[in-house]
Amino acid sequence: MANSNQIPKTIGMPQAIALYIGAVLGSGILIVPGLAAEMAGPASLLAWGFMTLLVLPMALTMGMLSAKFPNAGGVSHFVTLTFGRRAGALVGWFFLMSVPIGAPVAAITGAGYMTAAMGWGEGARLAITIIILAAGLLTNVIGMKLAGRLQIAVVLAITVVLLMAIAASWPNMKVSHFTPFAPHGWVSIGQAAAILFWCFIGWEAVSHLSEEFTDPQRAAIKGIRVAAVIVGVLYFLTALATVGTQSYIKAGSDASLVWVISRLLGRFGALVAGMTGIFICTATIIAYVGAASRLAYALSRQGEAPKWMGLLSKRYQTPIGGIVFLVFCFIVVLSLYGSGAMSLTTLIQFPNATFILTYLGGCAAGIRLLKGSFWGVAISLVSFISTAIVFPFVGWAIGYPFAIVTVYWAVRKLRNKRHGQAVYQSGGETLKP
Repeated sequence: MANSNQIPKTIGMPQAIALYIGAVLGSGILIVPGLAAEMAGPASLLAWGFMTLLVLPMALTMGMLSAKFPNAGGVSHFVTLTFGRRAGALVGWFFLMSVPIGAPVAAITGAGYMTAAMGWGEGARLAITIIILAAGLLTNVIGMKLAGRLQIAVVLAITVVLLMAIAASWPNMKVSHFTPFAPHGWVSIGQAAAILFWCFIGWEAVSHLSEEFTDPQRAAIKGIRVAAVIVGVLYFLTALATVGTQSYIKAGSDASLVWVISRLLGRFGALVAGMTGIFICTATIIAYVGAASRLAYALSRQGEAPKWMGLLSKRYQTPIGGIVFLVFCFIVVLSLYGSGAMSLTTLIQFPNATFILTYLGGCAAGIRLLKGSFWGVAISLVSFISTAIVFPFVGWAIGYPFAIVTVYWAVRKLRNKRHGQAVYQSGGETLKP
């Protein structure tokens, strides 16, 4: 292992698009269309259309900032430029401590989809979870050149299967399935929209890879536009197929996609659906492991994380220190889940508040950093307001970022105290941190 000043630039336009799609088109597409339909009926389609338009400014904000300020620190770097080093470091740690929980949750979800489709037990689910996480970690060890190419293949496979399922659903769609249109009232549309917000999180992750874009301006802005259209269309068409076939009623919200694919492929449908779930979650994990490991490298480079977290692989020039940190965290989280100490439902809620705070910081930074562009400021402001509206709904999970802030300030205070003592013993003057 050796340290270096910069990670090689290996991410081109196709890889950037695939990474964006993989980060956003996550495990939510497996269950959320069914959940939203259960909550609001056919009217959930309005929520999908509304959220697709609402999150577009959020995606464009991250893209414009990544193009203008490409850096491995991503959102943390944007906040540092705007509000100072400490604020940037805190936002960085919010994101960095979200991935160690979010990635295992995604892997457990994908593995659960496979085991449910095949009728396997909890032991198989945990084994598949480990394989998915290992694939995401090893891919990032070798580097983003391989990760980007693999991501393209995975995203293409996901898209083909989803389009096949959507096409197969057309003969089973009936006009009667769309009535009554709003069986639970119009308020249920807003409730469904709140759930859908989580399907569109992920744009911030690729900002941490922007330092490795061969052409940041083109990959970040044009790439995110292409990815946003593809993701929005796939989400909406999947929701339309779910409602039009009433698969969420016939098979339940957590198996609606399995039902649709099984109608197309018969007995092999369950296997295909299960593999699709694994591919979707693996694509998400590749993107987020890449983002978190780069962020750990950036924070270490700034002196806001231990030096060992900034180590690069001597062979691949990848942030091996950050990857080792994630391995340790994944082991802890999987141990808690495997022992029954924490359920999947509990784990899912922990990163909610930290992810939203990361977005809030990035959007707030965009309002100031993009002040030379009217549309840049406008979309950043819209993104900030919409994200702020969602934040109060995180509930008890708000305690997680508070815990991170407490630990951060405690460590910083202890480090400053030790620095002051060292300066005093050497006969020098203590400088303000």
